[in-house]
Amino acid sequence: MQKDLESELKTVLLVDDDVDTRLLTKMFLNHFGYEVDSATSAGEALDRFNPVLHDLVLTDNSMEGMTGGEMAHIIKMRSPSTPVVMCTGNPPNDCSSVDVVIVKPTHLLAVKDAINKLLGEK
Repeated sequence: MQKDLESELKTVLLVDDDVDTRLLTKMFLNHFGYEVDSATSAGEALDRFNPVLHDLVLTDNSMEGMTGGEMAHIIKMRSPSTPVVMCTGNPPNDCSSVDVVIVKPTHLLAVKDAINKLLGEK
């Protein structure tokens, strides 16, 4: 998967261990013109993360192995300018590596609005 420099499409790396949430969020963001690359765990996301390809990371916090907050810290060490949005029912105590925290339950429009704002979309 390589990003065309001329492409207007923004790519989101979506990280959630819940398959239903992941699929629904992916379809929702695709509908609004985002390319979505998804991962089922923080470890998988870190293996796939490429700051040249991924414009933003959208993650849950509560996942087995490594939390979204821990993953966000590693993402920011690799690429400080990559925005991280967390949508979770269980926010971490330390949100210093997360640009926006959205507490569930919420509507996916709140997620889209946060992504649009961070990526400078209208």
